[in-house]
Amino acid sequence: MTDAPYKTLPQWPTAYPASGASATLKLLNEDFMVTELPLQLPSGGGEHIWLDIEKNGANTAFVAQQLAEAASVQERDVGYAGLKDRYAITRQWFSIYLPNGKMKGETTDLTQLQHPEFKVLCQSRHVKKLRPGDLQGNRFRIVLRDVTGDRDAIEANLKAVASQGVPNYFGAQRFGFEGGNVEQGRAMLAREIRVRNPKKKGIYLSAVRSFVFNEVLAQRIQQGLWGKTLPGEVMDEAGRPTGPLWGRGRVTASDQAQAVENAVAERHATLCDGMEHAGLDQDRRALVARPADMSWEWPQANQLVLTFSLSAGAYATSVLNEILRTTEPDRHTEKETAAVE
Repeated sequence: MTDAPYKTLPQWPTAYPASGASATLKLLNEDFMVTELPLQLPSGGGEHIWLDIEKNGANTAFVAQQLAEAASVQERDVGYAGLKDRYAITRQWFSIYLPNGKMKGETTDLTQLQHPEFKVLCQSRHVKKLRPGDLQGNRFRIVLRDVTGDRDAIEANLKAVASQGVPNYFGAQRFGFEGGNVEQGRAMLAREIRVRNPKKKGIYLSAVRSFVFNEVLAQRIQQGLWGKTLPGEVMDEAGRPTGPLWGRGRVTASDQAQAVENAVAERHATLCDGMEHAGLDQDRRALVARPADMSWEWPQANQLVLTFSLSAGAYATSVLNEILRTTEPDRHTEKETAAVE
């Protein structure tokens, strides 16, 4: 069976009634501020230099390239825990493997590095490299401008999100410009195209896997099952229901929970079969994301400021989508795949 081409992403349903309100997101970089919550802080000794960096208008991969050049190392020697948005002010840790503490015979002090789009706040040594996923989560401060709509409806959704959480959708940035990475992944898995670049292949597989998870989550919302524990549910360590990150291995869900997942898998057979044969191992992801320490204020009648924290892998856009509709300045000519994880 070959699935129909995935030309555009579907409009996945929200958990709460639409407020009918709208706002502008990321009009300025300072409207979207993200602070990484690390799993650990550097110990002060070891073969890796850890750098606490604030960037403004740069994506994570670009900063890593600049650090590699400044330290005279290969890009593979630079590590980071997660990608952060380009059009934002973000703070995150990077690591550089520098066992001798020298670069070209000079003492390595990267706090002196000058760049218009990022600055090194501090540096210290540690015993290990930073790798993807090595973070607790992220703290957000988001300014929404030009807010229009019923303020009472916005407030109702804000309170619902703060108390009950949101569907843990993968954000749109996961799927590339206009969702194009899903279609490329489908074509790759259907053997219509051959992708030789390992990095590009990984991006396409990630997009396809995230798409299927979102489809399962959307199915549950449409059936009135989101936020409920079904017979046969697989729970995570926090006691939350989970959905599938498709791959090979025994299906752990059963009964009604498995029936929902199987129905989605049948609709997207090429994607699911392809992921199993691509070597991905089956995994699970929480269906609910719960913003922590969430608060909000209205500095002006048409301006809303939100602050909250999310665990690693959750998207701020999933929170915003449950409150109101947002639009960003048109930057689609920038071909990048930045994401907050």
